[in-house]
Amino acid sequence: MEYRTLGLSGLRVSAVGLGCMGMSHAYGAPADKREMMELLADAVEMGYTFFDTAEAYGTADRPHDNEELLGEALRPFRDRVVIATKFGISFDRPEASGTHAVIPDSRPAAIRRSLEGSLRRLHTDRIDLYYQHRIDPAIEPEAVAEVMADLIREGKILHWGISETTEEYLRRAHRVCPVTAIQNRYSMMVRRHETLFPVLEELGVGFVAFSPLANGLLSNRYTAETTFDPTTDYRASMPQYRRESFVKNRPLFALLERLADEHRATASQISLAWMMNKRSWIVPIPGTRCLCRLKENIGATDIRLSAKEVRAIDAELDTIEMSEVFGGSPIIEKPKTEGE
Repeated sequence: MEYRTLGLSGLRVSAVGLGCMGMSHAYGAPADKREMMELLADAVEMGYTFFDTAEAYGTADRPHDNEELLGEALRPFRDRVVIATKFGISFDRPEASGTHAVIPDSRPAAIRRSLEGSLRRLHTDRIDLYYQHRIDPAIEPEAVAEVMADLIREGKILHWGISETTEEYLRRAHRVCPVTAIQNRYSMMVRRHETLFPVLEELGVGFVAFSPLANGLLSNRYTAETTFDPTTDYRASMPQYRRESFVKNRPLFALLERLADEHRATASQISLAWMMNKRSWIVPIPGTRCLCRLKENIGATDIRLSAKEVRAIDAELDTIEMSEVFGGSPIIEKPKTEGE
């Protein structure tokens, strides 16, 4: 495993992280806890040091299942790993089937309640990287950043970040308390956040890429015949998994297959290497429940693409017609009361 530093922060993490959400949330029924604990231990032994979770990753019955899993599994390795978790959202009607609308809440008191819960569930005295999960339109970025500065001074968090941020929000927050990393959706199918790259360079902020395989599609291991449980698996309603999307995405799959053959790699490895070879501060966090995928994803760090090759891939991606791709759950605002 290779290692990278997120921006100018000095936070050193494995070049490929492990997104743990799918073990408990959105990718079918939660996986067997014992198996996932073994998988997480295997990941540490392989060299993974960067583990991503959130207080909201769970089910209606166990809303914080993922943090609880990581807290138990990573406790023996706490000083060897970087744990990132998130605050600031809940789900509307979490008991319903399919994707759930997101309700943001970044009030200072709510942030502190969330942090104390995460510290307890993760069996730790500090969070290495604490993300605002989604922007709360009702709270100014400066107010969130001030809370983060206080938490850093108190030693309860070491670094902070913002997920799905915009340039304006990032700049305003960063002026109050320097942001270590943003975590935005990024893949060969979702490249809109590349416009933030110059800003991240300017500010010295790292980029953590979630859904780097477009929710698994870019692994090129699924077909139009693949089905998902609509009650527990978000992919059942994702547009890139519609039958007609597989036809539309044939040119993209062909590009991945060609590059994989050229580099003696897999489609997943090419997808990850493509973004890691763009900037030294980009760290993808693909998720998995399988040991073989952990090993496969590590292999992406061995693939070297020159700047010329990356530009050529980008140029080809610019001309390829692709299907629509899942862009995230809708955000809804609900009235907040001080007593909540």
